[in-house]
Formats: sequence, structure tokens, C-alpha cells
Amino acid sequence: MRAQRISLGSISPFKGVVCMIGAGFFLTLNDAVLKWLTGDYPVGQIMFLRGVFVFLPIAFFVWQAGGAKSLRVRRIQPHLLRGALMVAGTFLFINGLRHLPFADAISITFAGPLFVTALAAPLLGEVIRWRRWLAVIIGFIGVLIIIRPTSEVAQWAAIFPLAASVTGALRDILTRKMSQHDSSVAVMFYSTLAVTFAGGMTFLGGWAPVQTSDLGLFLLCGILLGFAHFLMIEAFRLAEAALVVPFKYVSLLWAVLLGLVIWGDIPDGWTFAGAGVVVASGLYILHRERIRKTKT
Repeated sequence: MRAQRISLGSISPFKGVVCMIGAGFFLTLNDAVLKWLTGDYPVGQIMFLRGVFVFLPIAFFVWQAGGAKSLRVRRIQPHLLRGALMVAGTFLFINGLRHLPFADAISITFAGPLFVTALAAPLLGEVIRWRRWLAVIIGFIGVLIIIRPTSEVAQWAAIFPLAASVTGALRDILTRKMSQHDSSVAVMFYSTLAVTFAGGMTFLGGWAPVQTSDLGLFLLCGILLGFAHFLMIEAFRLAEAALVVPFKYVSLLWAVLLGLVIWGDIPDGWTFAGAGVVVASGLYILHRERIRKTKT
């Protein structure tokens, strides 16, 4: 796979959206498993063990991409910065899962697309029209309708997922730039290496003994996260950040479906209404992107 320098316009908006929706599905599964593990293990230990297992899907992607040459990068500095953002975001989000109810922590991180849309114009030079702004805001309102955050969201621990959404937005903006000249597997490899190394450095602070049964959960987390991050990086390579990021909202739909299939939770009317708003806003953004492309 030879990396090529291309413009920051969308290569394939539809494929980018599909990749983002798939990434959201795997991330939702990963977050559910992660929530289970936070009660028994320190944050740094989770970062390290999950990171080790992420290298399994990375090895597969490297093989598919033609071997070690796919890990070559034009400049290492952006990868170091992305790795630092990944370390900070992972640490903040896992702490949020530890201290907050699962739904509340997830709902707060969905402020991320708003930050991405706000930063895409000054950092990427993308033109964000008022219709897309409005669609993103409406999509976020749909998320709030689904979640209906409780008063617990107001507690101090809410700062963790909120800060994670900011670092995630900066990471996504940087990913959009890096993916134009470095392969998706290279971007993923160096960021995962940074998170795993940072987690391993916490060993001296004391780790909990790992239960044999939990090794399977760490393995599952690693595989899910590996595929999710690869698809997300591909989404930013294929389409503009402001286009694909709102489709992260679809993860709420995956959460509803998983809750129904696994735990038998039947969504109420508010959930269906919010999901409808999320889907409608995302489809409208895609519609506006197609109109813009036909005019250029």
C-alpha cells in the first residue's frame, strides 16, 4: 500500500460514512465490556492489557497492507501528538466509566462532534455551512432525547468524559490530516503503542491480579477496539471530518439494539423519537454533501 498525498476533500463520502457507522458499532461493544472491567482493575492496567491485545488485529492489518512497509510514515511528530491525545483521552474516558453510569458517560462524550465541527474550519480549512451546523446540533439534541441524562451528570466526575470528547475531537482533526499521506494501519499502530506504553508505566503504582476469566474480556476489548479504530481512521481518510463525525451518533442506535438483544431492554417512545432525530440529521448532512459535490 503506497501512501499518496491527496487533497482534503472527500474521496468517497458514502464509504466514509459506512466506516464511521461500523466503527461506532465496535466501539459500543468495547465500551460495554470496558465498563465491566473498570470495577476490578486500575485505569493504567486496563490501558496496557487492552493495548497489548489491540496489536492482534493490527498485525492482521499490517499483513493485509503488505507487511512492515505499511508502517512507514512521512513525519513522526504528528504520530507522537496523536499518541499523546489518545493517552489522555483513554485515561479520561475510562475514569468517566469508572465513576459515572454507563449511559451518562457515553452521552457526554457525544459532545465530541460539536467540537470537531467547530475545529474543522480553522484547522482543516473545511467550509461548514449553516445547514450542517444546524443538523449537527439537532443530532446532538436527538442524543439527549435518547439518554435523558440524570442529575448525576452534574457531578464532578462528568469532567472526565467531557474532557475526553475534547481530546477526541482534536485527535479526529489530526487524523484527518495524517491519513492523507500515512496509511491507516500506521496511524493506528503508533497511537496504540503510545497508549500501551503509557499504561505499562503505571505498573509501579500497583496492579491488581488478573483473573483468568477476565483475560478473555481484555482480548475481546483489544479486537473490538482494533477494528473500530481502523474503520474510524479509514472514515477520516475517505471523507471530510465534519461529514463523518456526526454519524458517531448512530452508536446510540447500536446501544439500543444490543440492549434489546442481550438484556431484553425494550426502548420507550422517547428512545425511538431520539433515534429518529439522530438518523434524520445524519442523512441530511449526507444529502447536503452530495448537493455540494454536484455544484463543484
